[in-house]
Amino acid sequence: MVNEFEIKKQICDIGKRIYNRNMVAANDGNISVKLNDHEFLCTPTGVSKGFMTPEYICKVNEKGEVLQANPGFRPSSEIKMHMRVYAKRPDVGSVVHAHPVYATSFAIAGIPLTQPIMPEAVIALGCVPIAPYGTPSTNEIPDAIEKYLPYFDAVLLESHGALTYSTDLLSAYLKMESVEFYAQLLYQSKMLGGPKEFDKETVQRLYEIRRKMGLPGKHPANLCQNKGTLNCHNCGGSCSSDGLGEHTGSTYAHGAENKSNADVVAEVTKQVMKQLGLN
Repeated sequence: MVNEFEIKKQICDIGKRIYNRNMVAANDGNISVKLNDHEFLCTPTGVSKGFMTPEYICKVNEKGEVLQANPGFRPSSEIKMHMRVYAKRPDVGSVVHAHPVYATSFAIAGIPLTQPIMPEAVIALGCVPIAPYGTPSTNEIPDAIEKYLPYFDAVLLESHGALTYSTDLLSAYLKMESVEFYAQLLYQSKMLGGPKEFDKETVQRLYEIRRKMGLPGKHPANLCQNKGTLNCHNCGGSCSSDGLGEHTGSTYAHGAENKSNADVVAEVTKQVMKQLGLN
């Protein structure tokens, strides 16, 4: 079992990585790791993530209350957001929040990352919705992301940045890399006239590969709240900050044209209950 000091060193290493990759500027961003149900390590507020050493790292409980912090250091002001992820996703062992340039640009423009343009993104990342804007350091952000947590492993924060979470620290960080790489490719392909998307049959085959691989997380390979039982990609952008369950534009373009809103809600409810083992 890795001791706390080694985990603190790992947090500092990941902090350097997100800083050196221009995913944060100045004192932006925050990282946390779950030790157990009642103890968490996290980065402090007001320091550059590129220059941390182990003594910077704070320990908090599940309420975000300080258990241990060296003089001059306080837990990240965004710790409420991290705690909400851990509370709603028991499978998560680490959370990373950063401001990667391309992904944050999409968040500012109000464009979710939902276009299936490369196998790796479809298999390992899934759709990345946008949570509505919330004031930093308040409960507005945790409240805004909560409804997305059971179905997605990464979320854009409107006009703010990106949030990724996974079973361990390295996996959470790599997911942030994937979000940024996906956003950059999508942006640059748009500059070349627009990306060529996979059709729904190709997406389903990629989802099947994911299921056979048994990858951890809540990638919505079987359920998209926007479209009932249909896959999450090609959702016409309805994973936007308007909220889950709202259908606009081409959302119905892949088989839901004849369903009423009540039918869609009923279908979504059925699938959610099935996943929770309640039916």
